[in-house]
Amino acid sequence: MRHVWLSSSLLAALAVTTASIGEWRTQSTGVTGRLRGVSAVSSRVAWASGANGTILRTIDAGTTWKALPVPGAETLDFRDVDAMSESVAYALSIGPGESSRIYKTTDGGARWTLQLANTDPRVFLDAMTFRDASHGLAFGDSVDGAFVLFTTANGGKTWERMPADRLPPALPNEGAFAASGTNVAMHGRDHVWIGTSASRVLRSGDGGRTWTVATTPLASGPSAGIFSIAFRDARHGVVVGGDYKKESEAVDNVAVTSDGGATWTLVKDHGLSGFRSVVAWVPGNARSLLAIGPSGADLSSDEGHTWSPVEAGGFDTFAFAPGGGVGWAAGQGGRVARLRLGEAP
Repeated sequence: MRHVWLSSSLLAALAVTTASIGEWRTQSTGVTGRLRGVSAVSSRVAWASGANGTILRTIDAGTTWKALPVPGAETLDFRDVDAMSESVAYALSIGPGESSRIYKTTDGGARWTLQLANTDPRVFLDAMTFRDASHGLAFGDSVDGAFVLFTTANGGKTWERMPADRLPPALPNEGAFAASGTNVAMHGRDHVWIGTSASRVLRSGDGGRTWTVATTPLASGPSAGIFSIAFRDARHGVVVGGDYKKESEAVDNVAVTSDGGATWTLVKDHGLSGFRSVVAWVPGNARSLLAIGPSGADLSSDEGHTWSPVEAGGFDTFAFAPGGGVGWAAGQGGRVARLRLGEAP
C-alpha cells in the first residue's frame, strides 16, 4: 500500500535457542537493505528479497547467500519472492506505476524475464502467491473502487489483469500492506484468500472465477489491518496484523476461521503480544502456528485460539520449508536467521 513503510524498532537478540519452537541461527547475507520477502524451498534452498533491488539465494542451508541482481532493477524494492526450486522463482517489486513489476527466472537467477511490466500509474502491487510454477496471482491496491488482481497466463509466461466485474467492489482506498508478501494465500487448485488493509478477506473457492468478501474483527485504519493470512486446509485459517506504527501494542490483531473464511472470530484473551507482519503453520503439527513481527514472535498450539510469546528476535517475514523442519526469517539490515524446529510445539 502506498503509505506503508514499516518503522524502525529496537530488535531483540537474533541468535537464541528456545525450548518451545527450536533453534535460531543468524546467517550472513552480505547486504544491508531491508528484506521483506522470503521463500523456503527445502531444508537447503531458500530465496530472499528486499530493498535496493536485492534478490538472494542459498542452496547450502544458508552457509552462503548469493546475490542475484536483476538488470535495470537496482532501485526497486522487491517485497515478495516466490520460489518453486533452486532454479525457478518469481520476484515482485512495489511502488507506483512502473515500479510495480514481476520478474521470473528459470535458471537460478542468472537471467530474469520481466513478465509484468506495469504502465498504469495508478497500480501499486502488494504481494503474490502461487499454486505451482505456472499458476499464480498478484494483488494490488484498489483503483477507482475496483480491486487490482493479476493472474498468470500461458503456463506462467505472462500475466493478465482480472476484469473488475468479477471482483466485489473495494472500499475507499482499500488495498493491502506490502509488508511480508503473505497477505495472499492459496490451498489446492481452487481456494484463494486475500487479506486487505480494511481488515476484510476476499475469497474464492473456484480458482478465482468468482469471489466473495468477508469482514474480519481485526482493527483497521491508516496503519492497521490484515498483514498476513494463512490456511492449513480449505477451512482452517488465521489472519494477523495490528498497527505497524505501534509495534509493541496488541489490539484486535488476530482472528481465526473454521469455515473457509466466511466468518472470523477475534482472539481477545491470550492473543498476540504485538504487531505481527507474518503468520505460518508449523510443518508436522496441524494445530500449531508461528507469528512474527519486527518486535518479536508468538506461538500457538491450538489453531490460533491462544498465543504465547517466544524468543525469536524481530523480523519482517518468515517461511517454513515444506516438510523440511526448517524455516527462514528475514528483516531489517539484511538480517536472515534459520530456524530448525525442535520438538513439536
